[in-house]
Amino acid sequence: MEIFEQTYYGNTVLQWITALAIIVFTLAIGRIVFWVFKNILRAVAEKTATKFDDIVVDAVERPLLFILSLIGIWWALVSLTLPDLLRGWISNGYDFLVTIAFAWVLARFFDSMVKEYIAPKVAASDTDLDDQLLPILRKGIKATIWIVAIIVGLDNAGYDVAALLAGLGIGGLAFAMAAKDTVSNLFGGFTVFTDKPFTINDRIVVDGTDGTVKEIGVRSTRLQTLEGRTVVIPNAKFADSVIENISSEPSRKITLNLGLTYDMSPEQMEQAMDLLREIATDHSEQIEKKILLSFNAFGDFSLNIMFAYYIKKGAHILDTQTSINLAIYKRFADAGLEFAFPSQTVYHKPVD
Repeated sequence: MEIFEQTYYGNTVLQWITALAIIVFTLAIGRIVFWVFKNILRAVAEKTATKFDDIVVDAVERPLLFILSLIGIWWALVSLTLPDLLRGWISNGYDFLVTIAFAWVLARFFDSMVKEYIAPKVAASDTDLDDQLLPILRKGIKATIWIVAIIVGLDNAGYDVAALLAGLGIGGLAFAMAAKDTVSNLFGGFTVFTDKPFTINDRIVVDGTDGTVKEIGVRSTRLQTLEGRTVVIPNAKFADSVIENISSEPSRKITLNLGLTYDMSPEQMEQAMDLLREIATDHSEQIEKKILLSFNAFGDFSLNIMFAYYIKKGAHILDTQTSINLAIYKRFADAGLEFAFPSQTVYHKPVD
């Protein structure tokens, strides 16, 4: 038919229709292949004992649809009569995108392998370091895959990668100088991961900030203060600051200075100390066996007893303190032992 012989932009109508048909055909084939992977091959893989075939199917599924679509578009375009410059761009773009597609497969495969095999073992380990390092290594390796793919893709597309890398080197130097604080934070994060001055859920004090570690990132660490606020601390701070890890203490020492009135007899002072020993024994599940107990001072208005005990690691500190303080208050009251409060006795001597 004459209409099919008409020429537009250097190609006949029939050639344009053929190119469009090629694209539609390959897209249809791609959707069919995608359906087969999603509904048949995935079901078959799920029935096998190993997870490896599931990982392969998942890694190839979506990138394959992209590759088939890419082949169809390239096939359609090269079937047309196009200027040499445009044809060169199409060829280079095709080479670049094919490389990216294979990198997509590799990145998905790596991600699935980590999720299926490595992450469960890391979660089951006793240490927290691998739990913190795995997400960073996972992102780093995936970023490396994509960077290498882009470089290889550009090389396949005919670009001078060596000159590009040289330019990136100079630009990278300038960027590094501008981002030295960020680099310091990255090295600080590496120090935190390797030296392990603290881990997730540890309570620490750094530069006067007291809080619980909620997240350790590459650049910064997040603490939740006792008031419930979130504080973000750059990791570089940890390299040159004193870090007090409260959670690492084997036990918490609590010291009480109890002042009794001066009308207490020596026997009552001994009774008070015996009561404190009994209270410590009654709380043996929460506190260490070792206690410090002493009638240590004659104060200005009280007879002072120093009572120190150690709350075991894992015991609730505030609840233990409350229980012991209430026990002291009740037993001393029952025994008629009175606590002193600041007072003065004034003696008046009459003048003759």
